[in-house]
Amino acid sequence: MVRTQVQLPEKLYEEAKRLAEEKEVSLTEVVRRSLELLLAVYPPDRSEKRRWKLEPPANTALRVDPFENPDWRVEANQGMGSIADESDQRPSQKRQT
Repeated sequence: MVRTQVQLPEKLYEEAKRLAEEKEVSLTEVVRRSLELLLAVYPPDRSEKRRWKLEPPANTALRVDPFENPDWRVEANQGMGSIADESDQRPSQKRQT
């Protein structure tokens, strides 16, 4: 076995010590079992070949990057009335044609 030292936050140390007393094992055994459990959840085969990858974007039918143009905000709002236009037409007013 290899002997090592670790630094733990006080709260974690107290909880680990409490668990060790409840289970009637040493703090060393609690740490050892905890590491064994953690390593079982994250096995070594989760290396580069099994890394998480971002899925490709959904098919949005975009042919170009919409943010490439510095005036993208103007283009995005074309055809939409402004807030001021909408607030000028109150429901009580009749619209003349």
